[in-house]
Amino acid sequence: MAGRGTRGGLGPARGEATDRIRHTPVLLQPVVEHLRPEDGAVCIDATFGAGGYTRAILAAARCRVLAIDRDPAAVAGGADLAAAHPGRLDIRQGRFSELEAIAADAGLTAVDGVVFDLGVSSMQLDEPERGFSFQSDGPLDMRMSRTGLTAADLVNTLGEGEIADILFHFGEERRSRAIARAIVRARAREPLTRTLELARVVAQMFGGRKIEGRHPATRTFQALRIAVNDELGEVAAGLSAAERLLRPGGRLVAVTFHSLEDRIVKRFLAERAGRTSGTSRHLPEIVRRRAASFRIVNHRPVSPDEEEIAANPRARSAKLRAGERTEASSWPLDPAALGVPQIAR
Repeated sequence: MAGRGTRGGLGPARGEATDRIRHTPVLLQPVVEHLRPEDGAVCIDATFGAGGYTRAILAAARCRVLAIDRDPAAVAGGADLAAAHPGRLDIRQGRFSELEAIAADAGLTAVDGVVFDLGVSSMQLDEPERGFSFQSDGPLDMRMSRTGLTAADLVNTLGEGEIADILFHFGEERRSRAIARAIVRARAREPLTRTLELARVVAQMFGGRKIEGRHPATRTFQALRIAVNDELGEVAAGLSAAERLLRPGGRLVAVTFHSLEDRIVKRFLAERAGRTSGTSRHLPEIVRRRAASFRIVNHRPVSPDEEEIAANPRARSAKLRAGERTEASSWPLDPAALGVPQIAR
């Protein structure tokens, strides 16, 4: 994942200066201000990408950063930055759910800050061969780590109902069943293996018109990307791992780009801060009575200002939420209670 915060939509709008925005982390200054790195601190950048947040954290204090990314290309691309900060920056490949194991391998059992920049990166979006975007033709891939099942595997092998569930729960697509039927009909003629092929199938369902000002395949591509990478499950696992790793007083900062991610982060912090009203109906009473493991730092999410959105249109949907770790024990993880859709596969 990339840069990071250089995301938001599923593809660059035509005419955008993509070379300029791909290395522009969203909400950079607020992220550093909420993370509060200090001399001697240890922080984790859980979504390294092009190193935008990591660079700013290293510049803000004489601290150490463990940077992580699922994408091996992002890890390799950080070699020069690591060389420029010997002993202060360690970059490793891995997923959110592996956060504790990666930290332990780096000799860390507790840290002072963890930052997540969620979603897909501009670098991935802007590379057609990665298959994330419908703006240019490429293989229907969408794998962040370049391993496991691809989006093509899903659309060509899953049943119509399974595809519809993915589109509805991960893309909030209201016409999920109709789109799933169209996909199944199209693949019966020939397997769907290219991004523009799939985009065309979806667009035909809407008569080629935009939906809420966006390409009609936007939600379909989002849903498949989330399913391929188990993004929401990974977010929940990563937040829980950060909870266990943070020292009392340590900060958790998360930047989200769509409602599904934001809902998980919001519920996680609300539950852990003891603000259970409307968020913890599924948790046992004994869990809801647990001592608060977080204090919410900003009760209203921080959003980009007009100047930042004008400079980087992909920032428009970003929200920053932050929490500060208390001395209480960490809570057990219940993905369903956090709003992670449970889809049978």
